[in-house]
Amino acid sequence: MTTSAERAASQGPAPDDDPRQPEPTTTSVAHPPGPEHRPMSQREISQAVWALVLGLFVTMIAGTVVANALPRIMADLHGSSTDYTWVAAMTLLMMTATVPLWGKLSDLLSPKVLLLLALTLFTVGSCLAGLSHSPAWLIAARGVQGVGAGGTSSLTQVAIAAMVPARERARYNGYIGAAFAVSNISGPLVGGVIVDTPGLGWRWCFYICVPVAVVAFVLLVRTLRLPTERRPVRIDYLGAILIPGGVGLLLLWLTLGGDLVGWLSGTGLALLLGGAATLLLAVVVETRVAEPIVPPRLFRDRTIVLAVTGVIATGAVTVTVPLLFSQYFQLGRGETPTVSGLLTAPMVVSSAVSANLAGRAITRTGRWKGILVAGALCMCGGQVLFATIRAGTPLAAVCAYLALVGVGIGMTQQNLMVAVQNSAARGDLGAASGVVAFFRSLGSTAGVAALGALLGNLAASRTGHGLAAAGLPADAVADTHGVPDLARLPAPVAAVVQHAYGDAVGHVWLYAVPLALVGLVAMLLIRETRLATTTEDVSLGTGPQQVASRP
Repeated sequence: MTTSAERAASQGPAPDDDPRQPEPTTTSVAHPPGPEHRPMSQREISQAVWALVLGLFVTMIAGTVVANALPRIMADLHGSSTDYTWVAAMTLLMMTATVPLWGKLSDLLSPKVLLLLALTLFTVGSCLAGLSHSPAWLIAARGVQGVGAGGTSSLTQVAIAAMVPARERARYNGYIGAAFAVSNISGPLVGGVIVDTPGLGWRWCFYICVPVAVVAFVLLVRTLRLPTERRPVRIDYLGAILIPGGVGLLLLWLTLGGDLVGWLSGTGLALLLGGAATLLLAVVVETRVAEPIVPPRLFRDRTIVLAVTGVIATGAVTVTVPLLFSQYFQLGRGETPTVSGLLTAPMVVSSAVSANLAGRAITRTGRWKGILVAGALCMCGGQVLFATIRAGTPLAAVCAYLALVGVGIGMTQQNLMVAVQNSAARGDLGAASGVVAFFRSLGSTAGVAALGALLGNLAASRTGHGLAAAGLPADAVADTHGVPDLARLPAPVAAVVQHAYGDAVGHVWLYAVPLALVGLVAMLLIRETRLATTTEDVSLGTGPQQVASRP
């Protein structure tokens, strides 16, 4: 690994620098040797990676840990159905909106400082969420958590890319992929256990994140040393406002549409058209500024475009599966929150194992396309099987389907990031990583919003028809569009509700199959490129070299 000073000397002035200025001369006096410039040993890299994994895990699990705790939280805070939606979605919304900004800032400022700042914001948000005394307070605190989570999601990838070459990076990204999968999928289990444990309560769903985040912060301060390439800082403030603003409006439309507002009502159209217009203006701005948040030149690279398409498909599945299946197991099968979380364990284990095995295989062979395609096939097959699930499907079969999808997630999610980072120039590494994290989060949020709303509508419709068919009054369930409490319903009514939710989940996943097929096609079309074996390959601008893909 070369130092930032040596890279600067070999690269010459940045593209935006005045070409008439003489090339800067780098000497040991200008950059004296120190702990931040000394190359990291293999042991130090491993320690830093585990610190990054810990920080990523704790911030990612915050997005789903409330899934099984929300009914209790809303009862204690006297929240409405609108509050329920916002508490669930706010962290994902803010994370999605801010990841491009964090990624771009890492190209201009110190990634380590930004990473520590992101962890600090997340910790503050967790403390505020645990202290909540009203739904509005909790929603705002979840927003702060989301901003911090957006930073760790994007900057963890940047840090690993700066420490190790692409071929070795695949192995470490296997750990990152495992952290993503385990945190997203085990969140509902952790939340259910906390709520069901006497003496804890739902506030510990937030407090438990604080000590883990503090430990990750201390470890990163002690172990992480990244080369810093100093250049003039030009922050695209207008883009930083327009991109999150446009994304936020569109995600509000997806989150609220069909439930709180009509898809094509006046409010719905205002959100949709306002978001589209804001993003269109952002595209115009990004093509004109010197340091765009999302460099348009990235999307001239075929690998990046196809990888982003695949990331959207995998992101939509990774977070949506545990949230939808928590309702299937609890409302469709009558299981407790803890048991509901345990039944998703096959997906957690298979995803973590496949991510690590895939990363090691890529490190050993340097080839990654076959692994991506195999993972996409597993995801498609698993989602087709999801579509066959009904209220009476054996639980062993459901767990097997979850395990198959978990294998697909582990083989694809982080290895798409490897492909993008290997194609991007060194100066765009942070922005490219941020773009991938952004679209992964966008897919997750859109999947939760769209499929969650579809499940609610289908379950409500089937509940109404089931009550009529059983000769029960239509008002036997006070609010068919709300989240029912089976324990408080008469046995005949509870049986109707369970059957409705048990059948609705399978039909929801049938609508998701086309997106999985799009992701498969994207991964089939990606051209395999040689993974860089040293960190200089990308930084010196040599670019990836194409290799023939094996059939």
